[in-house]
Amino acid sequence: MTTAPAIELRTFTTLDTVRGDLLDVYADVRAPLLHLPNYAVTAFGERLDRHAAEPGFGAVLAYAGGHPIGYVYGNTIEHGDRYWQRTVPGPMAQYTERPVVALKEIGVRAQWRGTGTARRIHDAFLATRDELQVTLMVNPAAGDGKVQALYRSWGYEDIGQSRPSAASPVLAVMIRVTR
Repeated sequence: MTTAPAIELRTFTTLDTVRGDLLDVYADVRAPLLHLPNYAVTAFGERLDRHAAEPGFGAVLAYAGGHPIGYVYGNTIEHGDRYWQRTVPGPMAQYTERPVVALKEIGVRAQWRGTGTARRIHDAFLATRDELQVTLMVNPAAGDGKVQALYRSWGYEDIGQSRPSAASPVLAVMIRVTR
């Protein structure tokens, strides 16, 4: 019986050394959707660069045998941020009165799904954050609803909807406390 390589989690606050690994994992994770303009690797790269330039950027990547297998990244958002401006209905003040960390992307290669890797990456990311709450957007159709259900099992609750761009589907906006 072969044992899987141990997973190493690495934390980053810039893209300098990790951008290529993020793009590589993203392309694998989103392979079935890459033909859609909003999911194209170039579109993701543009979003990634924009997010990395925003306040409070951070990322955690998981490596197995020296190869990237999963990632999460996000940044701080404040009251009045475009993230909240696009949320319908407008979020209650309890969600926006203090800075919140917005989890912008999370992905794990197919062979590592169902192993707890996504939750480990997610929790390691939140452990580096000072914000009291974390928010994310998810396509309710992803995995026939299984992805949103997974986030609910992690303690997230639905607070509205958003359509970040014309090319984006309508996404569910979810939030929870960080710890």
